[in-house]
Amino acid sequence: MADAHRRNRSNEDRPSKGGARRQGTQGGGRQGPSGKKPRGSGGRQGRPGGRGPSQEDRKKLHSGGQLPRWIREEITRSTPKDRRDAAIRELEAGVEAFAADRYKPAAAALRRAKAASSRSATIRELLGLSAYHIGNWDEALKELRAFRRMSGETDQMPIEMDCLRALGRDADVDKTYQLFHELGGGRDTDNEARVVYASHLVDQSRLEEAWKVVNARLVSNPPESLVRRWAVAARVAHAAGDGQAASKFLGAIREHDAELPWLEDLEAELAV
Repeated sequence: MADAHRRNRSNEDRPSKGGARRQGTQGGGRQGPSGKKPRGSGGRQGRPGGRGPSQEDRKKLHSGGQLPRWIREEITRSTPKDRRDAAIRELEAGVEAFAADRYKPAAAALRRAKAASSRSATIRELLGLSAYHIGNWDEALKELRAFRRMSGETDQMPIEMDCLRALGRDADVDKTYQLFHELGGGRDTDNEARVVYASHLVDQSRLEEAWKVVNARLVSNPPESLVRRWAVAARVAHAAGDGQAASKFLGAIREHDAELPWLEDLEAELAV
């Protein structure tokens, strides 16, 4: 991720580009933690009336390339006619910069796109993610909340929580996690929310709560988001003085992928 400056947290705590952790881990059609059907991370279309892009559509957009038909239709629906060309032009520039990890120019272009088309959920989402990557926590939070309000999607709520965490708004981190718990999300969004919230609880020495939230089980062929839950579980166990449990999770991570970019930092933190 491009946010290594953020509060000295190790990389496994961090939602990454597009909110999809290494581009493409979100999805899965299971029910959310509240037992409700996911609203936006389960592969269905989360916009009112069933319109709008799927999660997979949006991930493809975050990866760059020519603007797809659905985004042009979204701009047409949400933008005055005399501003549409400007909105599309600036969105194209923002998408190109975002896909190349050039988040400052991406944010600049997307702010101009927002000025032309403030009702486009896609522009608000990409602006929020770009702001997140450059450490503009207030702007990121504002834009991602606007995206959630417009789209009905919950899959960027882990990043909302992480922005609140960076801003030191601890009570609001708790409230946002509870809201996510009520709304639900897909498997990987749920994993990411648990990673962020359990890390927040560890920071506050609320270890018993953190252990219940992370609730990590060792399984074969885990998705990457679950491996990051293992990393937080190792941190919780280490903080609680349970070296055996910490070593168990760390060993499972090594066995899964010994080349993970954040593994060395985790090992140093745990002194293992």
